[in-house]
Amino acid sequence: MTNNKSMKLNKADQYNDPSHNYLKYWDGRDYEQAAEEIAIRRLLKGKKFKHAVDVGGGYGRLSVVLRDFADKVTLAEPSQQQLDISKDFLKDKPKVEAKLAQAEKLPFKDGELDLAMVVRVIHHLPNPVPAFEEINRVLKKDGYFLIEFANYSNFKNRVKHAAKMKKMPLDPVDIRTKESNIPFVNHNPKTVKKQLAQCGFKLEDVLSVSNFRSATLKKYVPKSTLVKMEKAIQKPLAKTYFGPSTVYLLRKV
Repeated sequence: MTNNKSMKLNKADQYNDPSHNYLKYWDGRDYEQAAEEIAIRRLLKGKKFKHAVDVGGGYGRLSVVLRDFADKVTLAEPSQQQLDISKDFLKDKPKVEAKLAQAEKLPFKDGELDLAMVVRVIHHLPNPVPAFEEINRVLKKDGYFLIEFANYSNFKNRVKHAAKMKKMPLDPVDIRTKESNIPFVNHNPKTVKKQLAQCGFKLEDVLSVSNFRSATLKKYVPKSTLVKMEKAIQKPLAKTYFGPSTVYLLRKV
């Protein structure tokens, strides 16, 4: 387990490193991008918000999706480099306001927002509870919280643990390389659900996302086919936590 002090010092460093361009990271990941957009649009369909925040949203990759559902969208990102990239990425897109901010200290008043989204963020947070508490603070009563996280209890890992007759761990599992000093963890969905409940959120919906995240599949199966299959199985596979990514939709109680 990585200590929280180290986490707070280093969690945005990778995304401020000039040698790490997160925009280029998404080259060749069109399927994963589509899978996440499908999940967001499915969960938010028919809803309309006044002010939404994309917490840790990088250069605004998914902030623009929120503009289809919210009058105002703020990108709250801890990396200045990502915000600099966002200026070019967002310039010809629906307006998104960008602010330098940590998930644990957001620049909003109590109850100011009616939607918060967190995607591909808590794999850098061994203990996401402070961020959950802060998001609860800035959301109004009955406000929505959409969160995606790396699911350690995915089908492949369950098979591996079953073969070794081991139980699935409830605590976050650190999967970072030896060369990295930045926390990179996978979470157990049951633990995340419990943490969210303790922070005042009620689970409303679940999706299993990026179910076909495989270099081999992406090499031989057309993206259009993968996306069609993804759309068809996100909901049916949700209860089994099949895929490497889990998305929860919750409401502040």
